[in-house]
Amino acid sequence: MADRIRKAQYFKVMVPNRAGASAKVFVALAQARVNLLAFSGFPRGGGKAQLDFVPENVAAFKKALRKAGVSVGRGKAVFLIEGPDRPGAGWDVGGKLSRGKINITAMHGVVAGGKRYGAILWVKPRDVARTAKALKAS
Repeated sequence: MADRIRKAQYFKVMVPNRAGASAKVFVALAQARVNLLAFSGFPRGGGKAQLDFVPENVAAFKKALRKAGVSVGRGKAVFLIEGPDRPGAGWDVGGKLSRGKINITAMHGVVAGGKRYGAILWVKPRDVARTAKALKAS
Protein backbone atom coordinates (compact mmCIF):
# COMPACT_ATOMS: atom_id res chain seq x y z
CA MET A 1 0.00 0.00 0.00
CA ALA A 2 1.40 3.41 -0.98
CA ASP A 3 1.70 6.40 1.30
CA ARG A 4 -1.14 8.90 1.31
CA ILE A 5 0.07 12.49 1.20
CA ARG A 6 -2.30 15.39 1.40
CA LYS A 7 -2.05 19.11 1.77
CA ALA A 8 -3.97 20.59 4.69
CA GLN A 9 -4.19 23.82 6.67
CA TYR A 10 -2.58 24.36 10.03
CA PHE A 11 -3.27 27.17 12.45
CA LYS A 12 -0.84 28.65 14.94
CA VAL A 13 -1.99 29.54 18.46
CA MET A 14 0.42 31.23 20.87
CA VAL A 15 0.09 30.64 24.62
CA PRO A 16 2.27 31.30 27.67
CA ASN A 17 4.88 28.56 28.11
CA ARG A 18 3.69 27.30 31.49
CA ALA A 19 1.77 24.33 32.82
CA GLY A 20 -1.94 24.44 32.00
CA ALA A 21 -1.74 27.46 29.67
CA SER A 22 -3.06 25.50 26.68
CA ALA A 23 -6.00 24.00 28.61
CA LYS A 24 -8.42 26.72 27.46
CA VAL A 25 -7.68 25.84 23.84
CA PHE A 26 -8.00 22.09 24.23
CA VAL A 27 -11.13 22.32 26.37
CA ALA A 28 -12.79 24.59 23.79
CA LEU A 29 -11.94 22.17 20.98
CA ALA A 30 -13.13 19.14 22.95
CA GLN A 31 -16.39 20.79 23.96
CA ALA A 32 -17.05 21.74 20.32
CA ARG A 33 -16.15 18.17 19.29
CA VAL A 34 -13.46 19.41 16.90
CA ASN A 35 -11.41 16.52 15.54
CA LEU A 36 -7.70 17.15 14.97
CA LEU A 37 -5.75 15.44 12.21
CA ALA A 38 -2.44 16.55 13.72
CA PHE A 39 -1.02 18.71 16.49
CA SER A 40 2.44 19.94 17.41
CA GLY A 41 3.50 22.20 20.25
CA PHE A 42 6.88 23.65 21.17
CA PRO A 43 8.49 26.55 23.07
CA ARG A 44 9.17 29.76 21.13
CA GLY A 45 11.21 31.79 23.60
CA GLY A 46 10.12 34.91 25.42
CA GLY A 47 7.94 32.80 27.69
CA LYS A 48 5.67 31.68 24.82
CA ALA A 49 4.75 28.33 23.29
CA GLN A 50 3.46 27.73 19.78
CA LEU A 51 0.64 25.26 19.20
CA ASP A 52 0.08 24.14 15.60
CA PHE A 53 -3.31 22.55 14.94
CA VAL A 54 -4.46 20.72 11.81
CA PRO A 55 -8.23 20.49 12.21
CA GLU A 56 -10.43 18.17 10.21
CA ASN A 57 -13.08 20.89 9.96
CA VAL A 58 -11.55 24.37 9.67
CA ALA A 59 -14.82 26.27 10.16
CA ALA A 60 -15.68 24.37 13.36
CA PHE A 61 -12.13 24.88 14.66
CA LYS A 62 -12.22 28.64 14.11
CA LYS A 63 -15.73 28.94 15.57
CA ALA A 64 -14.75 27.04 18.73
CA LEU A 65 -11.71 29.20 19.34
CA ARG A 66 -13.56 32.46 18.62
CA LYS A 67 -16.23 31.42 21.11
CA ALA A 68 -13.50 30.76 23.71
CA GLY A 69 -11.84 34.11 23.02
CA VAL A 70 -8.66 32.49 21.72
CA SER A 71 -6.73 34.32 19.01
CA VAL A 72 -5.75 32.11 16.09
CA GLY A 73 -3.38 32.92 13.26
CA ARG A 74 -4.14 32.63 9.56
CA GLY A 75 -4.10 29.15 8.11
CA LYS A 76 -0.95 28.00 6.36
CA ALA A 77 -0.16 24.92 4.30
CA VAL A 78 1.19 21.72 5.80
CA PHE A 79 1.44 18.18 4.48
CA LEU A 80 0.05 15.10 6.23
CA ILE A 81 1.60 11.75 5.39
CA GLU A 82 0.39 8.30 6.36
CA GLY A 83 1.29 4.84 5.24
CA PRO A 84 2.68 1.44 6.14
CA ASP A 85 5.54 1.62 8.64
CA ARG A 86 8.84 0.50 7.13
CA PRO A 87 12.53 1.33 7.27
CA GLY A 88 13.23 4.36 5.12
CA ALA A 89 9.67 5.71 5.05
CA GLY A 90 10.86 9.21 5.98
CA TRP A 91 13.56 9.11 3.35
CA ASP A 92 11.00 8.23 0.68
CA VAL A 93 9.55 11.70 1.29
CA GLY A 94 12.80 13.48 2.13
CA GLY A 95 14.56 12.07 -0.92
CA LYS A 96 11.90 13.38 -3.29
CA LEU A 97 12.17 16.84 -1.76
CA SER A 98 15.98 16.71 -1.77
CA ARG A 99 16.01 15.84 -5.47
CA GLY A 100 13.63 18.75 -6.06
CA LYS A 101 15.94 21.06 -4.06
CA ILE A 102 13.12 21.74 -1.57
CA ASN A 103 14.19 22.37 2.02
CA ILE A 104 12.16 20.80 4.82
CA THR A 105 11.37 23.34 7.54
CA ALA A 106 10.27 20.66 10.02
CA MET A 107 8.92 17.13 10.03
CA HIS A 108 7.49 15.02 12.85
CA GLY A 109 6.81 11.33 12.40
CA VAL A 110 5.12 8.80 14.67
CA VAL A 111 4.26 5.13 14.65
CA ALA A 112 0.48 4.90 14.50
CA GLY A 113 0.01 1.25 15.48
CA GLY A 114 -1.11 -1.53 13.19
CA LYS A 115 2.26 -1.25 11.41
CA ARG A 116 1.41 2.25 10.15
CA TYR A 117 3.12 5.59 10.51
CA GLY A 118 2.10 9.19 10.17
CA ALA A 119 4.00 12.42 9.71
CA ILE A 120 3.44 16.13 9.44
CA LEU A 121 5.69 18.13 7.13
CA TRP A 122 6.25 21.88 6.94
CA VAL A 123 7.97 23.73 4.08
CA LYS A 124 8.34 27.44 3.36
CA PRO A 125 5.24 29.03 1.77
CA ARG A 126 7.18 29.61 -1.45
CA ASP A 127 7.80 25.83 -1.69
CA VAL A 128 4.24 24.57 -1.09
CA ALA A 129 3.25 24.18 -4.75
CA ARG A 130 6.56 22.48 -5.68
CA THR A 131 6.25 20.18 -2.66
CA ALA A 132 2.70 19.19 -3.59
CA LYS A 133 3.87 18.37 -7.10
CA ALA A 134 6.99 16.48 -5.96
CA LEU A 135 5.01 14.39 -3.49
CA LYS A 136 1.92 14.05 -5.69
CA ALA A 137 -0.13 15.35 -2.75
CA SER A 138 -3.89 15.48 -2.95
